[in-house]
Amino acid sequence: MIGAAGAVAVGGALTPVVFAATNGEDSTSGTTDSASGTSGTSGTAGTEPQKFPATRTEAATGTAEASAAFAISYVGVRWSGAADGAGIKFADGASAPGKWQELNGGCATVEGGGTALVAAGDATAYELKLPDGVSASGARSLAIDTTGGAGKTFRVPTEPTRVRGVQYLSRPAWGADESKRYKDGKVNSPEVYYPFQTITVHHTDTPNADPDPASTVRGIYEYHAITLDWGDIGYHFLIDEAGAVYEGRYSGDDLVPAFDKDGKLVTAFHTGGFNSGNLGIALLGNLVAQPPTDAAKASLIRLIKVIARFKGLDPQAKLTYVNPVNGVTKDVNAISGHRDWLATDCPGQTMYDLLGEVRTAVAGKPA
Repeated sequence: MIGAAGAVAVGGALTPVVFAATNGEDSTSGTTDSASGTSGTSGTAGTEPQKFPATRTEAATGTAEASAAFAISYVGVRWSGAADGAGIKFADGASAPGKWQELNGGCATVEGGGTALVAAGDATAYELKLPDGVSASGARSLAIDTTGGAGKTFRVPTEPTRVRGVQYLSRPAWGADESKRYKDGKVNSPEVYYPFQTITVHHTDTPNADPDPASTVRGIYEYHAITLDWGDIGYHFLIDEAGAVYEGRYSGDDLVPAFDKDGKLVTAFHTGGFNSGNLGIALLGNLVAQPPTDAAKASLIRLIKVIARFKGLDPQAKLTYVNPVNGVTKDVNAISGHRDWLATDCPGQTMYDLLGEVRTAVAGKPA
């Protein structure tokens, strides 16, 4: 799913002066607080220790029943071969125990196979079935628990962090374990930066009415970073049903989420082949039949408005995306859905149907 993006003329560089964390309200002018402390923190606020449940995992290969010594929040699965036709069955828990559930990739896609992140409902065992003709040796799964592990301490900002008035939870504020970005003692996916071009909207295809969205973000992080071996969470920002915004992909210690100090966008992992220069925002939940909440939609519009304003992006424009790595081009809307790039139902039909409304609202025009 890791891809690249490129450069079109969509406005001047986004500098920390206009996009850094600030305590001010959303506006078109003003300066930022001085930056210090944890990545993404606001000015002189400082940090304080806060504990989050350490993520526990149990890896398995093949399709035979696998078990874990803890209640499983999610199972991340990856297999080689046909992408469709796989399934999972839980032995217990609240997620339809004893019944086969079809696995689909939701938002994530991988080359040469299939993948899924499925809610386990606190099951303790599961088994898999793969598409016809696919060898069981090609299956890898990871049982993930994001709620019951021993407390792990993070330095969390003492004051709200904001992007030009849009409050967000920095990585430490949702319990991002930065060790997950490392593999064999090195950063698994070193940060690379390209000029910002466009914005892509996703849904995470996780359960709606989520009682603990921060734990779900940690689960997605584990799935993306470890199961899919991307080295980090795939999105730049995530938004839950209450409208809370979460900082996604690590972008450095300059206190500017998603961007470096020169205003270039860190490459994330949300739209395979078209990632660099393409900012990904994911709404938590499944938006195939159920629309986003009003709070989530309002936060999406506000966040995109801030980014578009300070990057000079016309939200209602059509543009040609240019991959800066290999020169591949694609004509897209400035604000698009995942399905505009790849064969997927993401961001869900209801969210996709609202993208025109989002573009209009970001542009500040009457509906």
